[in-house]
Amino acid sequence: MQTTAAFTGFRDPFSGEEFAPTVERHPDGGILDPAYALDSIELSQDQASASDAFDVLMPIPASERVQFAGGPTPLVDCPRLADELGVGSVYIKDEGANPTGSITDRGIALAISAARQHGATDVGLASTGAGGQSAAAFGARAGLTTHAYVPSRTPFQHKAMINVHGGDMNVVGGRFDDAKATFETESSELYSLSAFETPFRHEGAKGVAFELFQQLDWTAPDVVCYPFVGSAPLYGMAKGARELAALGLVDSVPSLYAGQSESCAPLVTAFEDGATTVSPWDVPDTVAGALERPAPAGSELILETLREHNGRAVAVNDDDILESAVTIASHEGIDISVAGGAAAAMAWELREAFGSDDSIVLINPASGAPDADLLRSHLMGQGI
Repeated sequence: MQTTAAFTGFRDPFSGEEFAPTVERHPDGGILDPAYALDSIELSQDQASASDAFDVLMPIPASERVQFAGGPTPLVDCPRLADELGVGSVYIKDEGANPTGSITDRGIALAISAARQHGATDVGLASTGAGGQSAAAFGARAGLTTHAYVPSRTPFQHKAMINVHGGDMNVVGGRFDDAKATFETESSELYSLSAFETPFRHEGAKGVAFELFQQLDWTAPDVVCYPFVGSAPLYGMAKGARELAALGLVDSVPSLYAGQSESCAPLVTAFEDGATTVSPWDVPDTVAGALERPAPAGSELILETLREHNGRAVAVNDDDILESAVTIASHEGIDISVAGGAAAAMAWELREAFGSDDSIVLINPASGAPDADLLRSHLMGQGI
């Protein structure tokens, strides 16, 4: 496997045990985190760009990565929303502008690149939809066969594009946890792209932080509101922020908040109870399918990250999620997803904690196209 100069191998974030750069998975089923010799990296604010940071703080060199990857994505200034929230500024980081329309592209692109370097021919994952589409697209680019396991409620656009990109789509009756269980049963011969089973999903997501800070002139925002569409992007953003701070490119890291639907909020419950891991949510029933994570991967690491970044998990109800999404779309013109509406809804939930000069970033994790019928139905329910 070809690696970058600063990449030293992998580290277990809990035990501290170190592993060679050639390792594909944690031998005991734990989590691996790519590690770097940060003292060997020289970047300055005057010279650095997001792509510079991405090139030196990734385990795989650009020449060996699947090209046509995620980012850069727009950072949209929303002064009207800032006035309504009573803060200094609000920005939306629009991850719907990625190649297949979601934040998932960033981690999948790197994981597919690693799979190809490891000699895999068939890769697989369980997904609420966006990850399956992303994996099929990048897998096609890399010459790999993708096997995607999605619940029956997955939006038609994702199902269609998995097939269009040449992927093997497996529709599982029920919800995401059912698709995940089926994948785990049938995936013994596949190279897994699941978050934290491969260490590359969260590593690719660091690009969100690299771009965000550069777009803000190497200044960290005060708060990032992330709708919890998966563990990998949240952990990757936090890790990227910490690495930039360690290199002296930013003076601080933002408070990081994770938003969940009240109808599926295992992180919120665990955080409020002071727990170190989540108990699976018995009956997930949110209209926002991308937020349906009844047993989040790496929950112990996610809870630790939220606490370390002076944040917390926040629950918002489905009506507020839908209303926030259509409000953002109609006020700011952004092609926002239902999950993106959760970022705005949680900002409203947290507004009493914000300062009048605070800079708030909302993550829109995906394009609104797959959610168009759901968003329009919400408007029709209001007589529009």
